[in-house]
Amino acid sequence: MFKNTRLSAVLAAVLFSVTAASALVSAPAMADAPAAAAADAPAAPAAEAAAAPAADAAAAPAADAAAPAADAGGHGGAGAEEVENPFGPKAVWNSGPVAKGSIIIMSIMSIGTWYIIITKFLDQMKIMRQAKETSAKFWKASSIAAGTTTLAEGSPFRFIAESGTKASAHHDGALLEQIDLSTWVTMSIQRAVDKVQSRLQDGLSFLATVGSTAPFIGLFGTVWGIYGALTNIGMTGNASIDKVAGPVGEALIMTAAGLAVAVPAVLGYNWLVRRNKSAMEEVRTFAADVHSVLISGAMSTAESVGRAKKVG
Repeated sequence: MFKNTRLSAVLAAVLFSVTAASALVSAPAMADAPAAAAADAPAAPAAEAAAAPAADAAAAPAADAAAPAADAGGHGGAGAEEVENPFGPKAVWNSGPVAKGSIIIMSIMSIGTWYIIITKFLDQMKIMRQAKETSAKFWKASSIAAGTTTLAEGSPFRFIAESGTKASAHHDGALLEQIDLSTWVTMSIQRAVDKVQSRLQDGLSFLATVGSTAPFIGLFGTVWGIYGALTNIGMTGNASIDKVAGPVGEALIMTAAGLAVAVPAVLGYNWLVRRNKSAMEEVRTFAADVHSVLISGAMSTAESVGRAKKVG
């Protein structure tokens, strides 16, 4: 019923996920730049503080005092440039198989979420556009069969019209004749509407699953990371703030990643469900109108046949 729009959606979802991952990996490098600047900033005041006593003192002691100061400043600047942040998303990836597994699962969830959001949005846009085309072309035709040919191939409105037409034209057989024509046409059109609705709802269960489970997957990675950090602290016997804050903060990145995956899934689910309702209103309205036209035409044909038999 719908044209294939999956390839472009896959590319868009993968591009979005790669961009987000690159931003997370580059975050530690951006954090190192202010640290290096902050380390270089105290060098100027230190040089001024050393220069003032040097001007008041004798020339020889001043020269002797200035040399160690210059050496210290040079070593300090070189050390600040070489310092790298040992914690961050890159360190989380290298922390063990559990962290890697959690990150891989959440990456798959994120790609699937954006893939479904994009493809469902394109399908809904297509249905809205086809609804306008149906209102402009279909109802100006001389019959349901003629109006069906004006609709695009794969359109859900054409599928419903063809289902109703076939039901009204092939109401024969020992079993089917026990069902009146109106009920048979109604059942056929309702089945077609249900198929369209089922197609529109494809993937929404995946969004609901991601929205409800991704935070817990991230939390599992956080708990595992904190467990590893506390184990290392217990083995080394060093519980200083630099030994605790880094690994714990690193583990909390997993919780943030879980939320980053879950929030778009929840918002996308609610947004798509609301748009599905609007699309299905158009479909159901069209189906009801087609049903009325088919039944009224069948009744008119039956009355004409009955009058012809009476005259004969």
